[in-house]
Amino acid sequence: MGNPLFQQARKFVGQFLNGGNSSEQPEKLEVAKNAISSAFANSTPAEQAQLSELQQQLEDEDFASKK
Repeated sequence: MGNPLFQQARKFVGQFLNGGNSSEQPEKLEVAKNAISSAFANSTPAEQAQLSELQQQLEDEDFASKK
């Protein structure tokens, strides 16, 4: 089945990254960050590496949207 917290984190990051410039983006960003944080402690090292990549994508996208 996999790690449900890891799956949720991937889902919420995807929703943020595909959300465009909607007014819900700040909330989607926070939900995605919280999901990554929650999943990290209960993940395998391989999942943790992927979560780190997802977190970097969030930060890059958030930074780019503020330019």
